[in-house]
Amino acid sequence: MKTMKRAIREAYCNYNLFHHFFIPFIIFIFFIPPTLLSAQELLWKAGVHAFFDNTEFANSSVQSSQTMAGVHLSPEIGLGWQEKHRMYVGFDAMHEYGSPQTVDYVDPILYYEFTGHPFTFYMGAFPRQMVLDKYPRMFFQDSIRNYRPIINGLFWEYQRKANSLNIWLDWTGRQSRERHEAFFMGWSGRYNWNLFYAQHFGYMFHFASLKDPVVPEAVHDNGLVWTSLGIDWTLLTAFKKLEANIGWSVGLDRNRDVNVWHTPQGFLSEIKIEYRGLGLFNTYYKGGSQQTFYNTYGNNLYWGDPVYRSKEYNRSDFYIQFLKTKSVELKFTYTLHCTERQIFHEQAFYAVIDLNNLKAKRPDKKDKYLWDNWF
Repeated sequence: MKTMKRAIREAYCNYNLFHHFFIPFIIFIFFIPPTLLSAQELLWKAGVHAFFDNTEFANSSVQSSQTMAGVHLSPEIGLGWQEKHRMYVGFDAMHEYGSPQTVDYVDPILYYEFTGHPFTFYMGAFPRQMVLDKYPRMFFQDSIRNYRPIINGLFWEYQRKANSLNIWLDWTGRQSRERHEAFFMGWSGRYNWNLFYAQHFGYMFHFASLKDPVVPEAVHDNGLVWTSLGIDWTLLTAFKKLEANIGWSVGLDRNRDVNVWHTPQGFLSEIKIEYRGLGLFNTYYKGGSQQTFYNTYGNNLYWGDPVYRSKEYNRSDFYIQFLKTKSVELKFTYTLHCTERQIFHEQAFYAVIDLNNLKAKRPDKKDKYLWDNWF
């Protein structure tokens, strides 16, 4: 079985740095009117995302053991005008630990951003973490953040206070003789009243054949939705997080040649607890086996965690949030995966630095930690 990181990247064309950065940069500069350059605000961003994620799934039939480790560098420059409009260009360069290459993967960043309350809109090639971080791992496994950091498409969101609604498109594969045509259409939302809330996540993934395939291939449709009700006690306590939700998920899988829908359904719940830097994030699933065609297409068709092919699965993330500010995050997680009547282990450490001249204008909020007075 291919490792997740290899399968995730196989569908992605990986040109050299010249194609990914300098050509978009030149286009960006030449197509901006001189009056706009002289009259508007110069913006910049600089991000570093280092990760180490070791999974131990020996003797599992639904997941494989592997170690993912590397570091991303993602500089961006841009222009802002009329306080609501921005345009950015840059790149995300990733080096895998232990690789002989200086840069293993490079992805272009080039997008337009509109932020006019209550609306937000992005279009182009922009960082995934800005818009889809809240999706459960049933939809997008951890390796997606590490190896597919950029969305190619658009995102629109309406947000007023804590209520939100969004739709998005991610075009993940242009059809060729080596690559399948593929894209996501997704949506999510949340509505709050007092301590209670309702939330919904969904997407439909279109996966077509190669161009002029030697062996005819069927078009596949892969959809997934999850709707849940929850309660959030955070504001009534001293906890940074204290909430729980329960809901129902439905998978939608179809091979168009056969034209039969497979609809595995199940119960999915979450518990989130964090107090002064120590936290627990627990998810529990019980129901039908998801990802019907995984044995044929693997991670090319399914971007969610393949462990949800189990009919019962509990994941407990015990974490230490060493530091979290608007610019820096340091986090260690020890995870217990309970499935197939076994317990599997995972260890992960993330260090994220996110700087830009927009955040610098806002005051930082310092969290309290248990170890504040230890040193």
